[in-house]
Amino acid sequence: MRLAILAVSVSVSVLSAATEIPQGSHALLRLVNSVSTRTAREGDFVYLRTASPIAANGQIVVPEGSYVQGVVTRSLRSGRVKGKAELAIRIDTLTLPGGQVIKLSPHLQSVDSEGTEQKVDSGENDIKQGSSHGTDAVRVGELSGAGAAIGGMATRTWTGAGIGAGAGAAVGLATVLLSRGKEVELRQGSTIDVVFDRAVPVQ
Repeated sequence: MRLAILAVSVSVSVLSAATEIPQGSHALLRLVNSVSTRTAREGDFVYLRTASPIAANGQIVVPEGSYVQGVVTRSLRSGRVKGKAELAIRIDTLTLPGGQVIKLSPHLQSVDSEGTEQKVDSGENDIKQGSSHGTDAVRVGELSGAGAAIGGMATRTWTGAGIGAGAGAAVGLATVLLSRGKEVELRQGSTIDVVFDRAVPVQ
């Protein structure tokens, strides 16, 4: 009799433990819609789906393809002279295939770079774009070189090349100052890794 009671209590404890997303669990979420600091506004909804199942104690707690909804809490465009693009997203709900809606609030861990230097700022729990100083310098240098070549061909002197280089650099600098830096871009199909700071009951 004692063995039977013990077996039942163990099975119940395992079942109850498996019906929550454990603290520290990671979830990979895939974007259903694209989000960019170019167009996003505070309050815009973000739709995602789980890109892989979430398991606990050898059981799948949240199956792949479950719906997740978030909201944009801050969207800051990149500046023309200074200021990097920033995007903050709060994950709010998880909808299981059976229709159960679960409130949750994991923090962002990492995000697809999309070929840029955008990454999650763990201190502020948002996504920030990297600096464009390197590409700006290359652009100024290219226009300066093109100006030197044109000036040299036009006057056939080193003086003309120098004047052309200066003019090209000026045009390059003006172009950089009038252009915005790169925006934070989360394209449809890109992924975000989130981490649960506390356990979330599923049933």
